[in-house]
Amino acid sequence: MPCSLDLIFMGHCGEGEVDSDFRISTLAALRKALGGGGRRHWTQRPVRRLLHGRKAGIRKLPSSEGRPSWETSGSGAYRTRKGDDWVGGAWKEVTISSKWKGHSDRKSTEYSGEKDREEQHSYSLSSQVNFVACQLFALFAAFWFRIYLSPGKTSPDVRHAFVTVFGIYFVIFCFGWYSVHLFVLVLMCYGIMVTANVSSIHRYSFFVAMAYLTLCHVSRIYIFHYGILTTDFSGPLMIVTQKITTLAFQVHDGLGRRAEDLSAEQHRLAVKVKPSFLEYLSYLLNFMSVIAGPCNNFKDYIAFIEGRHIHTKLLEVNWKQRGFHSLPEPSPTRAVIRKLCMTLVSLLLFLTLTKSFPITCLTDDWFVHKANFLTRLCYLYIVMQASKPKYYFAWTLADAVNNAAGFGFSGVDKDGTFCWDLLSNLNIWKIETATSFKMYLENWNIQTATWLKRVCYERVPWYPTVLTFFLSALWHGVYPGYYFTFLTGILVTVAARTVRNNFRHYFRSSKALQVAYDVVTWAVTQLAVSYTVAPFVMLAVEPTISLYKSMYFYLHIISLLIILFLPIKPHAHIQRQPQTLNSINKKKKD
Repeated sequence: MPCSLDLIFMGHCGEGEVDSDFRISTLAALRKALGGGGRRHWTQRPVRRLLHGRKAGIRKLPSSEGRPSWETSGSGAYRTRKGDDWVGGAWKEVTISSKWKGHSDRKSTEYSGEKDREEQHSYSLSSQVNFVACQLFALFAAFWFRIYLSPGKTSPDVRHAFVTVFGIYFVIFCFGWYSVHLFVLVLMCYGIMVTANVSSIHRYSFFVAMAYLTLCHVSRIYIFHYGILTTDFSGPLMIVTQKITTLAFQVHDGLGRRAEDLSAEQHRLAVKVKPSFLEYLSYLLNFMSVIAGPCNNFKDYIAFIEGRHIHTKLLEVNWKQRGFHSLPEPSPTRAVIRKLCMTLVSLLLFLTLTKSFPITCLTDDWFVHKANFLTRLCYLYIVMQASKPKYYFAWTLADAVNNAAGFGFSGVDKDGTFCWDLLSNLNIWKIETATSFKMYLENWNIQTATWLKRVCYERVPWYPTVLTFFLSALWHGVYPGYYFTFLTGILVTVAARTVRNNFRHYFRSSKALQVAYDVVTWAVTQLAVSYTVAPFVMLAVEPTISLYKSMYFYLHIISLLIILFLPIKPHAHIQRQPQTLNSINKKKKD
């Protein structure tokens, strides 16, 4: 056969021809390095899809006993799917060398892949340890900050400086020199803040921040070996991008728009004075949220630093009617303890459930080729449930850190209980009992959903749902799986809204019908979410297509049929544009 090893190692081919036995032996080495076993349907794909090489080539050796000898070697990157080492679509390093002396009984194959897998596992473990260590240290620092650097004991500038210095230290500790990207983005956008015209400050800040974030996503994933053995510094960069754009839009609302053109919420959050450099750094890089978020509003943050945060919320309640002669002093200790207990439960689930049902289960031969459709549905749901605890852990711990510092007080509920959920990123009970796609999304990654609503959904004039999903995908990164998820999410969102508007009112006549409706919609919602978000955690194209093929693209087909054949009732649309003072006055005149 003609020499074809340039398809395996992107190097140069030697003279003459290579027997198929040699190619088979090289492929066997690849399979062995990749883990072999039950991954045959993956590793039997053309080798050029599995390996793109560097410093690779093939050369002809001196003849031995009248038979030609061939040798090839190279180091490249492959996609591995072995156990927890697999990261969807991720590349790892492998070195393959093969020699063939003319007959299959004289070929020999050598490979080295274990060391690379060990390095990847060690890197992943060290990153997780750094994250947990920083967050635990931040928790203790937050308690100390609230007690010893309270607004009554020290000035706002000292509080700003303290949280900023610790935040910068945490970033450097976790990400080393990669933290430069964070500082460069912050400095560039502060330059825009102080120099740009207020009428366009939000546009410049938005495009610069999103462009830099996307550039970092692309370079980390596709240039530096698809993200493997390169530090994932994108998390803090994503949080800072949210804060930069949030502040830019709020400054634009406060200084570049008329008050009557703002909605009630935009008016409440509008920033009337540009922040100082210290305030800007403190807002973006404070140690409570720089590692894991969440995003928050600038006015709320400044009120927290200056000691007005809790007081302002308490003034919204008539305490004399409740029997108080002065304002109470709510403590976050109980809320922090409750959230820390939830993080421990999440950690336990991660170490047991997540490890028992890794995402790689969805590409096993048994799942793809042997299990029946109903089994696949249930198994997909279980695997996706098992992928949640790590998010529950990270977001709940981040919320607890902010609360420990005294930030996150949201007011008093109808029962008189102090609430510390202003910065909460998820509502686990509502997520697990959601009876609609909308309800699920509203309680998952809450602060990011709020950011998308404020900077995109309420402001764009055309296709708000599509553009919001696209912005969400772009903000998350450039892995293909993200775009599979959000494109599917658009279909499912529109289809779910159509079904709800056409049929929900039929089930309100009795409590029994309402309960039946809730049970059915709960099951459908959980299965639909599992189907939709699977590519988000699988990341790559090939495992996503393999999964959806095994599921017969059922949700895509059903959603399209619903959109095509069910009427979309205009009166059922949710109001998108917020009401402004001008719009309210116009309605009164009409």
